[in-house]
Formats: sequence, structure tokens, C-alpha cells
Amino acid sequence: MSPQAFADLGRELLREGGAVMPWILGSSVVMWTMILDRYVYFRWRHPRLVERTAAAWQQRRDTGSRIARRLRAQHVADLRFAARRHLPLIRTLIQTLPLLGLLGTVSGLIHTFEMLSIFGGANRRGIASGISEALVATLAGLVTGMSGLWPSADLEQHARAACDEAGRLDPV
Repeated sequence: MSPQAFADLGRELLREGGAVMPWILGSSVVMWTMILDRYVYFRWRHPRLVERTAAAWQQRRDTGSRIARRLRAQHVADLRFAARRHLPLIRTLIQTLPLLGLLGTVSGLIHTFEMLSIFGGANRRGIASGISEALVATLAGLVTGMSGLWPSADLEQHARAACDEAGRLDPV
């Protein structure tokens, strides 16, 4: 499939899905941007942060005082916070995208009922258009929401492992 044909198909889906489709597309792009950001973080940034934190602690002369222990606990908390960043919003988007699809379903059905009330059963094309809008929006919301389920669960495991790793840095 050529890039132009792929772009035409995308435009056609956006048009047929109704007014909710740009919201589904935008939410999906935000979700996948955050998912990719988290994978980049766990692959490259987190290991360097852990190394820097451990090296800074090992270079410290005072490691036994109360202030030093609190400082180390703060560094561990910062690592844990960084590991869990964006995960609640990713989960929220995964739950919201099917609801946006449902909103598109309702919008398409309203469109269908408007056609029925205006033209009766005579305008089959208008009725089919409303049903198509409902189905495309439902499909888009479900597919985009479900596409984030596995990466979200995988990122949760990465975050748990990163939090455990950060906890091992804390000698308390």
C-alpha cells in the first residue's frame, strides 16, 4: 500500500467516524507518545540515573548521619517517582478511549434517528451513514484503547522492577 493510499484511508476513517474521531486520534497519539517515552526511559535513562545516584552516594563521606540517610531516601523516592511517571495517565487513556468510541456510537445513532425522523425509511444512504459513523467510532475507540493494554502492563512490570532496584539502594 502506497503512503498516499494509506493517508487517504486515514482521512476517510476520520471523516466517516464523525466528530469524535479527532479526539480518539489525539488521545491515542498522546497515549502512544507516553508509552514510547517510558520505554526510552527504562532502556536508556533509568540505568544512568541509578548509576549516578549510587556513585554520588559512594563518593559521599558522610553516609551515617540522619541528614545523609534522609538525603539518600529522597534520592530513592525521586527514582521511584521517575519510574512511575505517566503510568497513571496511560491507564486513564486506555480506559477513556473506548468511552470516546461509545460517545461516537451514540453520536452516530443520533444521526441515524435524525435521518429516520426527517425522511422516514426512504433515505437509506443517510441511515447507513449514521450507522457507519457509529461503528467506525466504536471500532476506533476499542482498537486504540486495547492497543495500549499490553504495553501498559509491561511498563508496570518495568516500573515495579525499577522501584525494587531503587529500594536496594536504600540501606535502611
